[in-house]
Amino acid sequence: MNASLVQNTPENSQRYDTQIHRRPTRTVMVGDIAIGSEHPVRVQSMINEDTLDVEGSSAGIRRLHEVGCEIVRLTVPSLGHAKAVGEIIRYLEKTYQRVPLVADVHHNGMKIALEVAKHVDKVRVNPGLFVFDKPDPNREEFTSQEINEIQEKTASNFQPLVKLLKEQNKALRIGVNHGSLAERMLFQHGDTPKGMVESAMEFVRICHSLDFHNIVVSMKASRAPVMLAAYRLMADTMDKEGFNYPLHLGVTEAGDGDYGRIKSTAGIATLLSEGLGDTIRVSLTEAPEKEIPVCYSILQAIGLRKTMVEYISCPSCGRTLFNLEEVVKKVREATVHLTGLDIAIMGCIVNGPGEMADADYGYVGKGPGVIALYRGREEIRKVPEDEGVEALVDLIKEDGKWIDP
Repeated sequence: MNASLVQNTPENSQRYDTQIHRRPTRTVMVGDIAIGSEHPVRVQSMINEDTLDVEGSSAGIRRLHEVGCEIVRLTVPSLGHAKAVGEIIRYLEKTYQRVPLVADVHHNGMKIALEVAKHVDKVRVNPGLFVFDKPDPNREEFTSQEINEIQEKTASNFQPLVKLLKEQNKALRIGVNHGSLAERMLFQHGDTPKGMVESAMEFVRICHSLDFHNIVVSMKASRAPVMLAAYRLMADTMDKEGFNYPLHLGVTEAGDGDYGRIKSTAGIATLLSEGLGDTIRVSLTEAPEKEIPVCYSILQAIGLRKTMVEYISCPSCGRTLFNLEEVVKKVREATVHLTGLDIAIMGCIVNGPGEMADADYGYVGKGPGVIALYRGREEIRKVPEDEGVEALVDLIKEDGKWIDP
């Protein structure tokens, strides 16, 4: 359709709005970090050290925190691990600083959860595993009475943790995984986003009945389409029932390398652009510290957080007047520490000024061996190509936006 024929209706205005309007949520505190729609989207990761290794776990937490991870999760598979978390916190306070910590509790983990809740800022439970009965491979159906009995047992087993977290004003993550739905949920709803949502909502309603609301919810799956459908349905379901709890986004078991990053971005960035999501984790089969730059890159790319320089550069073509790839590298090396600036490096004058109009500074090929430097839309000066990067740095210094690396 010709753009001039598109009516300027409220629906179209919203559709073409470039600003992300986040789903309104309550604020949930995890230590001194606030999660919710009134706060920046928070970045999380998880150490892979054995929690019984106090010094090793503390070092892993510190490495993550130093590269920008705001909330760190660790696994707590036994009562011994839960007690070790207290030692880790004391060790961090002695050698580094307090870091917001989340404990991951799984199979029949009530005793573990009650112990570790004394130490950490948030406890994460998986509804499909927290009240866990070994699946019966021969089981084909559940009676209504059996389902009701299981629901009552689930509520009874879950309530002590909820009450303790409420007393201590700590947080809970209800973390559903597509691959670990309870047997009765599979029977009732199938291996579907609906089953994931109902699994979470059962725990949400228990918390609500106890007047506990420090809740964050996640709907993770290893396939982005399943994850997208589950989060959308979860947000709709909570909103309809009046629950404004924040969402923790992630594609679980995303893999490694480029594909793991692309897969995570496909899920996380899509939901964030729709206004869903208040904290994120990129799950890579790599050192945990490598997840953090991906998180911040996603947030910056869609305009939700600005934590690094935004480089705008064209893909190069026959009009390019210098080695664009080499120059981008040199500009990045010289300016990468300048948080918050937009710097454009464009190969020629044909599209350069227009394409980089929103940048703070521009570096544009003006002619053979000549570079034009821009401040916003204004051309400031022309310099020889071999002086271009140095002149760009000087211009940033003139404007008082330079800091030493």
